Amino acid sequence: MNVRFGVLGALRVVEGERDLTPGPAKHRTLLAALLLRPGRTLTVDRLIAEVWGEEPPASAEPVLRVYVSALRKVVGGIRTVPGGYLLDVDPDEVDAHRFERLVTANRRARDAGRTAEAADGLRAALALWRGPALDGVDSAELRRAYAVPLEELRLTALEERVELDVALGRGAEVTGELRALVASHPLRERAWAQLVLALGQAGRRSEALGAYREARRLLVGELGLEPGPELREAHARVLAEVKPARAVPNETPPDVADFTGREHVLDWIRRSVPVAGSAPVHLVLHGPAGTGKSAVAVHAAAGLDFPGGRLHASLGARTPGAVLEDLLRSLGCPPGAVPAGLAERTRLYRSLVSGRRLLVVLDDAAEESQVRPLLPAGSGCLTLVTSRSPLSGLEAARAFELGVFGTDESVEMLARVAGERRVRAEPEAAARIAVLCGGLPLALRIAGSRLARRPSWTLEHLAGRLEDERGRLDELSAGDLAVRGSLALGYRALPDRERLLLRRLGALSAPHVASWAATAVLGEPADRSLEALAEAGLLRARGLDASGQERYDWHDLTRLYAAERLAAEEGPPARVLAAAGGEILDRARRARALLLPAEPGSGRTVARTAEQAADLDTARLRESARWLAAERGFLVATVADLQRAGLDEATWRLAFYLTPFFELGGHREDWHAVVELGLRAARRTGHRHGEALLLRSLADLHRTEGRLEEAADLLQRALPLAEAHEVPRTRHRLGLVRLAQGRRPEAEACFVACLAAFSAAGDRRGRADALRALGGSRRAEDLLHGSLAVYRELGDPRGEAAVSLDLAGLYLDRKRPSEARERAERGLGLVRRLGDRLPEAAGLVLMARVALAEGRPDAARGAAEEALGTFREYADRRGAARALLALAAALLDLDEVAEAVDAVSGAVGEFDALGDRHGLAEAEELAREASRRRGLRV
Repeated sequence: MNVRFGVLGALRVVEGERDLTPGPAKHRTLLAALLLRPGRTLTVDRLIAEVWGEEPPASAEPVLRVYVSALRKVVGGIRTVPGGYLLDVDPDEVDAHRFERLVTANRRARDAGRTAEAADGLRAALALWRGPALDGVDSAELRRAYAVPLEELRLTALEERVELDVALGRGAEVTGELRALVASHPLRERAWAQLVLALGQAGRRSEALGAYREARRLLVGELGLEPGPELREAHARVLAEVKPARAVPNETPPDVADFTGREHVLDWIRRSVPVAGSAPVHLVLHGPAGTGKSAVAVHAAAGLDFPGGRLHASLGARTPGAVLEDLLRSLGCPPGAVPAGLAERTRLYRSLVSGRRLLVVLDDAAEESQVRPLLPAGSGCLTLVTSRSPLSGLEAARAFELGVFGTDESVEMLARVAGERRVRAEPEAAARIAVLCGGLPLALRIAGSRLARRPSWTLEHLAGRLEDERGRLDELSAGDLAVRGSLALGYRALPDRERLLLRRLGALSAPHVASWAATAVLGEPADRSLEALAEAGLLRARGLDASGQERYDWHDLTRLYAAERLAAEEGPPARVLAAAGGEILDRARRARALLLPAEPGSGRTVARTAEQAADLDTARLRESARWLAAERGFLVATVADLQRAGLDEATWRLAFYLTPFFELGGHREDWHAVVELGLRAARRTGHRHGEALLLRSLADLHRTEGRLEEAADLLQRALPLAEAHEVPRTRHRLGLVRLAQGRRPEAEACFVACLAAFSAAGDRRGRADALRALGGSRRAEDLLHGSLAVYRELGDPRGEAAVSLDLAGLYLDRKRPSEARERAERGLGLVRRLGDRLPEAAGLVLMARVALAEGRPDAARGAAEEALGTFREYADRRGAARALLALAAALLDLDEVAEAVDAVSGAVGEFDALGDRHGLAEAEELAREASRRRGLRV
């Protein structure tokens, strides 16, 4: 005999007539957690969180095993699997899953036109409910993830069933049920609309109009909002039955009282209005859920004059035939004269609108085939269609994508809904709410409505509630306005594969993603699914990035919803991230290997042969840098995602792979954040070598910033942790720090020891680095040439460029300007082909010095100004100071003394702030010369 499980009400386990429901509360919670995801592995950590909440006892894991053992005595199918437990039961034996299956099946029947079958099937599905979902189950996590969506689906299914009953002429039978529904959910507009229609159908027109007035009073009083289109349309239909039909229909809803902004799209609509006698115009307003598409259409319609009338229809999941029936009645067609078939209704509709100059608003269209039969073909007609999709296949239509508000518009809308005075009193909190709502008009309207209903709340209080990502979607709900519900409609309408991709993307916190990363999380090619999600308005195509990849982004609230669905349907994000991590790490590692040919630091790269080196040209290196630049935001966010998921090995490796790119591009904030996360992960997993590599990277950052003592300390801490082959490389970094500190003997001792170690180990890249460092310290031309030769053998144009610029500086100091120019032009050409902006700026400073030595101050000025712009763009203060020195010298040669004084004063300030004594001395000497020429005393 089969065991039946119930969670739609109090937890229940029944076998025939026997009640096997567990008694202890924690046993019931554990069983509910397993029943809600039958056949899926639930980790021990997940179950502990759902049974005990955020503060489980220290003994939670062994106690959980005891609970599982007890449950097995009454419930078969509980299996222990790696990492957790699994309940092996048919989902149809659990009433919640049976309910969801029946709702889906009967929606298909409804869409196929089998109205009576669908109504009876939904009635059977709703009969499975015995009370509130998970009644008596003490788990906030389960209630939020499952009870709330189930209750929402229950209400939606009830409203759909009632709508079908009304369509079948059963309005009188459902009025009592609807009265109870609006009493328990007074702000649910759809239920009020159905009550109005049912009462009208039952011949109780005065009660129907009274129900509308009561609904409007509640909505205005509680939310400060006028009724929406569905409720207004129900009211209009009842009125139409007691008033003579007007010759000119005027169905567009009243304008939105607190409409904000959108001047650009409104101007586009106004400019698109066809003149009388011209071809009809069809406009599509599309964008993600909650961007206010309907509000824009209604507001635009309110300002347009169409003598032939205005039609309005809410499409949603309705068939074109059903919508045409309403439109035909609006145009004066008697109910008995409406044809039965879609083709006949379309022909009649076109005949009735012919000769009229109409405005038709079609709200919430799902696809092109739903819209085509509803487009008026008469001259001078305008159709405004709103949709989450751009409806690209709709012939002769023009589209406009609505995005989110900026901060100023968001605050303005919040003020219009919540009150100008309250928002002016807390401008910073208002701006925080705007950011946390992501500029989404629906979210802002809900936030404003919550404030309007709670005059005791401060804006700071609401902002604090919205800060917690885990509860943000719960907070953005007021009556039947809910961001989660709006997103859920789009999610449920997706095919299985697109739903899977969307929720798995919820494992990522990055604001945008390329198709390769989506493929990694999906486990199969994702290009078409990404396009489908963009068509559905859940993602947005951003176009091609710098590396030629199509990128997609999404609203932050959509990301939170996707993360919710992932946790509810598949569990924590760690499994998705672990599966995708291999591809992400491999791509980052290969990009690093191109940036730093033959560098052994990862333990996975090796020196190239001469043939391989010849194959590695600057185009491939530049391609790698472009890919890293395009993926920087994604990869930085992924390091944090991996760390939060406890994937420590992947975290520190990805952090390590990225740091040379951050150094090359001057991305110091990202550099610091990623290294700190990587260090934390390496230490947590006890990986000494990983910790050493990241300490070394952090030391590189400090050296770049001029924090030399901190850099030296980090390198000394890294030395005892590093593996043997990495010790010379770490010591080489220490030598660079000592050289910057002015401790040349110690620096050169490091370089000499490193050169010997690299040579003995056959590490050619290390040998090139050591030769360059030693040659730079000793100003030894032969050592620099030796370094240059090795870099060329390795096929490393970045190394070659760096040494070429070193040699140019050396030749310049030795009064050999023509040789200096030749070397500087070679180095500058290489870094420009590679696209390395900061090294290019450093090369320009050198070219400025060469130009000064050759008596070309105009050329020197141009090079120094170009370098200064780049350094300031990247917030590189030391580089900017060097560029200012070169600029000041050029200005002095041009006899522009006042400008030279300004430039050298800026350089003095920067060097002083950086603690660069050598640079400060050089700048002060030039400042004295500038002051002398100006006739001032220093």
